[in-house]
Amino acid sequence: MIALTAAEIATATAGTLNGVDGGFLVAGAVVTDSRDVEPGGMFVALPGEHVDGHDFAARAVAAGAALVLAARPLSADDGSALPVVVVPDVEVALGELAREVLVRLRDASREPGGSGLRVVGVTGSVGKTTTKDLLAQLCGSVGPTIAPVRSFNNEIGLPLTVLRADDSTRFLVLEMGASGPGHLDYLTRIAPPDVAVVLVVGQAHLGGFGGIDAVARAKAEIVQGLVPDGVAVLNADDPRVAAMAALAPGEVVTFGAAPGVQVRARGVVVDRTGRARFTLAVGEGRPDERAVDVALRLVGEHHVHNALAAAAAALAVGLTLDEVADGLTAADALSPHRMHVVDRADGVTLVDDSYNANPDSMRAALKALAVLAGRERRSVAVLGEMLELGPGAREAHDAIGRLVVRLNVQLTVVVGDGARAIADGAAHEGSWGDEVVLVDDVAAAQAYLAGELRAGDVVLVKSSYGAGLWELGDALAAASTDEAEVAS
Repeated sequence: MIALTAAEIATATAGTLNGVDGGFLVAGAVVTDSRDVEPGGMFVALPGEHVDGHDFAARAVAAGAALVLAARPLSADDGSALPVVVVPDVEVALGELAREVLVRLRDASREPGGSGLRVVGVTGSVGKTTTKDLLAQLCGSVGPTIAPVRSFNNEIGLPLTVLRADDSTRFLVLEMGASGPGHLDYLTRIAPPDVAVVLVVGQAHLGGFGGIDAVARAKAEIVQGLVPDGVAVLNADDPRVAAMAALAPGEVVTFGAAPGVQVRARGVVVDRTGRARFTLAVGEGRPDERAVDVALRLVGEHHVHNALAAAAAALAVGLTLDEVADGLTAADALSPHRMHVVDRADGVTLVDDSYNANPDSMRAALKALAVLAGRERRSVAVLGEMLELGPGAREAHDAIGRLVVRLNVQLTVVVGDGARAIADGAAHEGSWGDEVVLVDDVAAAQAYLAGELRAGDVVLVKSSYGAGLWELGDALAAASTDEAEVAS
């Protein structure tokens, strides 16, 4: 965090000082885990479902925290007062602090010699984290860039990301998630974007919204939250996203596969490794049209749209087309459990996409599995529950089971009772014999696969994070390391 006095932090958060002088300077990282404390930084004592950050404040100060953001005065083990800014609501105060810091950073960036800071917000029902990772790599190739670790995209993760920025930051790339109406409105009040990217309106978190049209309205909040002259980067292939152009306060940039969009993928080809090549065309059909070739390292044709979104946003913040093309071709998957491919020592290829799942991302992952396996290798799908789908959950899982059969996935392991409808759908579509196996939990799936997998198999692991299949993904990936050590 930029250097602020305790008094300035108290003013920004509507807090009061306890056990600390107002002139005391805080100039280190802001963290919510006492194990991550850095000397001179600030510890945020968030109340949690299972643990209360207030219980760890003394430990954080002992580790070097200069200040604690808390809901009440706190004392050390010896009874002395800890340096605390006491606020009515710690989570809200964290957001207000981030908002104030970003205002100061923007003001400083406009001064002569300033960084020219640009803030990009990315949202959508699928693809947010991958697009954020691509954009962070593109921007990072030309200037100091701050982006979230993993999926820090909520009312806690976003402020923590903002607070990592300093006067040198040129690009602040923010992932903005929403599981209900008003969430993006809240996040954009903390960090109004200069560029807002909307990827797709899909069926993720339908239970929290009440329907697909409500999802669209909620995602549109990021466009409405743009700075007055901000740029909306919209997926023209999704009619609900394209309609958000009417809400944009400034320029609209469209991306997609259809002719007439401003940033388009032409001639998409997917190779046997599941990686896409295409021509990135900008201003197609205009006298100033430009086009360059791109070859992605990411696995899955669905990443073409993510790449287009990142390209359009990068161009909007000032990168050249050549910088974008070179950056996309060099970009890797950064976040774990997102189409992460591991070639194991025993000849099994693992595709771990277990961080999250909804019907759109599940379909995309299964299609990528079919491409990777081709006709020569056995395709194995290990599928868990897609959470937060609301009343349509059973129908959505059933449809995935039917798709498994249509894609000729040769073995499907359905994990957990919540995903049972996948097995039912496969049976209704015509699956028979041992093509579909239903197991109780992750441990049972691991035990079954240990005796079933063989050289040449391509294995997809896919579920919502809360279903826990990421643990299976880790175990299957670790098996490759173990086998390599034994072989050596």
